[in-house]
Amino acid sequence: MTAAKITGALAATFAISYAFDVLMADKKLFGGTTPKTVIDKEWWKATDKKFQAWPRTAGPPVVMNPVSRQNFIIKSS
Repeated sequence: MTAAKITGALAATFAISYAFDVLMADKKLFGGTTPKTVIDKEWWKATDKKFQAWPRTAGPPVVMNPVSRQNFIIKSS
């Protein structure tokens, strides 16, 4: 019986959280608009191109992590 209550409470919590997320982010409950930089795909491509063309003066080659925009050194085998 306890496991059923915990499972039901977790499911209800996720449902309520999802509903509030949709209301706040998608339906803009408190007003506001989505920034142009988020909507515009051309801006996104130009920004990504700029980050990938980041000049390096010394050191081993690196690759840019697209999620966190951190650089990681590429180790050659």
